[in-house]
Amino acid sequence: MNRREFLKSIGFGAAVLVMPGCTSAQRKTITTGKENKRLNFVFFLIDDLGWTDVGCFGSDFYETPNINRLASEGMKFTDAYAACPVCSPTRASILTGKYPARLGITQWIGGPNTPTAYLHYMPLEEVIISEALKEAGYATGFVGKWHLGSKDYYPEHQGFDVNIGGDYSGAPPTYFYPYKRGNRALEMMPPGGEEGEYLTDRLTDESLKFLEANKGKPFLLYLSHYAVHTPIQAKEELIEKYKAKAEKMPGIDGERFTKVYGRYKTRRVQDNPAFAGMVHSVDESVGRIMKKLEDMGAAENTVVIFMSDNGGLSTVAREGPTSNLPLRAGKGWLYEGGIREPMIIKWPGVVKPGSVCSEPVTSTDFYPTMLEMAGLAQKKKQHVDGVSLVGLLKSTGRPRRKAIYWHYPHYHGSGNRPSGAVRAGDYKLIEWYEDKSIELYNLKNDISEEHDLAGEMPQKAAELQKMLHRWQKQVKAKMPASEPRDDLKVFQEARRKQKQ
Repeated sequence: MNRREFLKSIGFGAAVLVMPGCTSAQRKTITTGKENKRLNFVFFLIDDLGWTDVGCFGSDFYETPNINRLASEGMKFTDAYAACPVCSPTRASILTGKYPARLGITQWIGGPNTPTAYLHYMPLEEVIISEALKEAGYATGFVGKWHLGSKDYYPEHQGFDVNIGGDYSGAPPTYFYPYKRGNRALEMMPPGGEEGEYLTDRLTDESLKFLEANKGKPFLLYLSHYAVHTPIQAKEELIEKYKAKAEKMPGIDGERFTKVYGRYKTRRVQDNPAFAGMVHSVDESVGRIMKKLEDMGAAENTVVIFMSDNGGLSTVAREGPTSNLPLRAGKGWLYEGGIREPMIIKWPGVVKPGSVCSEPVTSTDFYPTMLEMAGLAQKKKQHVDGVSLVGLLKSTGRPRRKAIYWHYPHYHGSGNRPSGAVRAGDYKLIEWYEDKSIELYNLKNDISEEHDLAGEMPQKAAELQKMLHRWQKQVKAKMPASEPRDDLKVFQEARRKQKQ
C-alpha cells in the first residue's frame, strides 16, 4: 500500500486499518540455548520525525527499507503519542516515566520562559531508566541529542556509562564535520572525524563501537539522533537522488502549501529533497545497528524500540520541511500532527512479526515496559505516569488507563497558543488556555480533526474538560501567568528577552 492509498484508508477511520487493541501472539519460548541471557535494549529516538515520515506509516516519497523491516519484525503502534509537541519535555518523559507537567519541564529547554515558567534541566533526583538498568548490571550508552540541561545534568551524571554527543544543544550547528559553526560546537563529540563526515553516520559509528565493546554483557544503547531536526542538511548525493524523485511528485489539487492561522503555512506533500536525505540516513543507521546485532549474535536477545520526540515540522511562517497529512498541524501543536508518532517495538520470540496495535500509548510508558521486559522490579513512585505495554505486546491485556494527557502552556513558533489536551477512548479534547475555549474530536471517525464536536456533544466535552482540569491539579501543572495577547508578538518578545 503506497502513502496515498494509506492516507485514503486512514481518512475513512483507523478501524479500516486495524482492529481495536493489538493483533499479536502469545509469548514463545526461545530454544536457542540463550534462555537465561538478559535482554538487551536498543532505543532509537529520532528528532522531529512525523507520523507519516517513514514508509511503513504511509510515506511513498521517503525511502526507509530498514525501518520498514523493523516494523515487519515487530509491532507497529498506530496510536502512539509523544508526551509533548516539543522535544525536551518528551525526552524527559521517556527517561523518567513522568508527564512533563508533573516534572515541570513543559518547554524545550532554552525556549521562552513566558508566559509560563518551566524547569530548565532534568533533576538528578529522578532515577531514570538508565540508572535502573545500570543498577541491575547493564552497560549503558547514550549517543546523540540530550537537551535536558547544562553540563551538571549531562547523561554521564544520570546513569549512562558513555556519553557521545549529548550536551545542552537542541540542534547541531551543522550536520557536517567538525560539527561547529562560529563559537557553537557539539561539546561531547570525541576527537577524530574527517572533512565531509555526516553526523548521523558518525553517531552510528560510535554506537557500533559501544556494542562491540559490550559483547557478552546486557546493555542499553540509547541512540538519540539529532536528525531530522533543523538545519535541514543532507549528503549531496542523497539530495540529488530525491530532487529527481520530487520532480515526479504531484501536488494536491495543484497546490503544495496552504495557509493556516493567518501567516502560517503547512506543507501538503512530502517533497523536500534535503529532508528526504536526512530520513534516508536515519534509515541507514537503523540498518547498520540491526546488522551489527545480527553479526554479534545478539539480535534474538535484543528488544529494539523506535520512536520520535514530537511531530514533524510543517506549520511555520517559512517553508516547513515535511507534511503530516492526514494529521492536522505539526510540531508545536496539540493537534495530532504535533504529538502522534511512528512507534515500533521488536521483541524477538514474544511479539508476532508484522503485528499492529491501535491502543493509545504514550512516551511515559517505555520505562515500566522495559523494566518488566527485563524481569526487574517496577519503580512505581518514579514512573508514576507510565504503564507497562507488555500486556499489549503479548496480547494478554490492555493498560489500565482511562486517558492520556498533555499540557503545553507556551507559545510556539509554529503558531500554537498555550493549550492542554486529553484523549479518552476515541475522543480528544483540546482546551486553549487564553480564553478556556475548547474543541472536541472523534479520532476514530475524524483523524484529521476537521469536525469540532464541542457544540454538538456538550456533555462529552464537559466530561473531558473536567478530566483535564482534575489531572492538571493532580500533577500541579503550572498555568500561563500573562493575559491573552497576540501569539506571534508574545513569542517574539520572549525570544528578544531570552537573547538579552
